[in-house]
Amino acid sequence: MTAAPEQIDVLDEAREQVLERGVGLTEAQVLKVLELPDDRIPELLALAHEVRERWCGPEVEVEGIVSLKTGGCPEDCHFCSQSGQFPSPVRSAWLDIPGLVRAARQTRDTGATEFCIVAAVRGPDKRLLSQVRDGIKAIRADGNDIQIACSLGMLTQEQVDELVAMGVHRYNHNLETARSHFPNVVTTHSWEERWDTLRMIRDAGMEVCCGGIIGMGETLAQRAEFAVQLAELEPDEVPLNFLIPNPGTPYENYPVVEGAEALRTVGAFRLALPRTILRFAGGRELTFGDLGAKQGMLGGINAIIVGNYLTNLGRPAQQDLDMLEELSMPIKALSQTL
Repeated sequence: MTAAPEQIDVLDEAREQVLERGVGLTEAQVLKVLELPDDRIPELLALAHEVRERWCGPEVEVEGIVSLKTGGCPEDCHFCSQSGQFPSPVRSAWLDIPGLVRAARQTRDTGATEFCIVAAVRGPDKRLLSQVRDGIKAIRADGNDIQIACSLGMLTQEQVDELVAMGVHRYNHNLETARSHFPNVVTTHSWEERWDTLRMIRDAGMEVCCGGIIGMGETLAQRAEFAVQLAELEPDEVPLNFLIPNPGTPYENYPVVEGAEALRTVGAFRLALPRTILRFAGGRELTFGDLGAKQGMLGGINAIIVGNYLTNLGRPAQQDLDMLEELSMPIKALSQTL
């Protein structure tokens, strides 16, 4: 009787494939990692940290974000309190140019190298692009050399070219979830429309920032699918958000992702994306708390958003800077990003 072939442990595979060769895990391998028992999470995080150190280095990129236009978005993204289609408490508002300049200055003063201007829209109109252009000019006139990113929804080629001309070096447009799960999350536009914008951004020479939200009812298999779809895109940065069940949204009663599950997800995404900036973003305070955040930083994360998010409070930037100092993690200097 022929003996069954010996099963190779997925973390042993990852050590050789990802750590030694820098090749991300396949979808099947990511799923195996997501299914690891809790008692193997420390081993997973240790390997993910080694991968991050090997292929990305020890520095942590710090970013601040600001909402230029809040609320009133016509899209029906079920997680988002800024959608005009849901009875959330968020109301439409614009930030003026002096406010934008102050926010950029405050972000730079934390030691951050990235400042992202965000608007709750399907895509930018002429007024919004004019506001962004004037805002960037005012930030530069203030003597602020921080790198400027934007997140303004879906774009045309003409709008992509305009942003390049303004000096925007990175564009955020999240795919949010796996292609197979996306129709359950958004119905007013398609996953493919988002993908097309990201390809235009990449082809124009801007850096691509693309991630999503964990905990929107996706299966573990769809989470693995999402990780490899991101890897196919080859983004420069992947922000990992964890669902905040915002009042008034269709997801207001969804459970918060548990810490162990979230840590497994962080480790799995690092092993799928060994060379990518992996950023802690929205929901980490709710999902991880202080201890879990430190574990995540030692489990593959190499970037964070400091301060508040768009419609949700974060925590004081100094707390995150103190955490990085405690973990002996150097903050990436602006000169290293130019």
